Amino acid sequence: MKECILVLDNIRSVENVGSIFRTAEGFGVSRIILVGITPAPLDRFGRKRKDFARVSLGSEKLVGWEQIKDLGFKIHDLRMGGFKIIALEQHKNSVELNKIKNLNKFALIVGNEVNGVSEEVLTMADNIAEIPMMGAKESLNVSVATGVALYHLMK
Repeated sequence: MKECILVLDNIRSVENVGSIFRTAEGFGVSRIILVGITPAPLDRFGRKRKDFARVSLGSEKLVGWEQIKDLGFKIHDLRMGGFKIIALEQHKNSVELNKIKNLNKFALIVGNEVNGVSEEVLTMADNIAEIPMMGAKESLNVSVATGVALYHLMK
């Protein structure tokens, strides 16, 4: 059985995050780590966010999650726990997503809608994976890209 921890690095949109939670639950992600400004299922007062729940459809109750400020220490901890660190990003050092195989324990990092995964985090990744695009548009929405990556990596 594969184990995946999903890391959301400074994603801005509550709708994207809610959608990612729903997709992650469907693919059997064991935990979601919310970094920096990434919206959580609960507001700062600990109340359930209606805008989040509207999109996630309750998946935040089914997938464990935590919120952290800095990703550097968490990447170190994940690696020490035997996780391979995969960043999803278009980058000069990226490989096509379908070239990454045979992962049993991995953390998938997806980044901000505008700036993507930070250079600092990319340098800490074991692999940088890119979804090959065939149309005129260069990228996918972060929630869609996460679904594509999880489908490939979890099968």
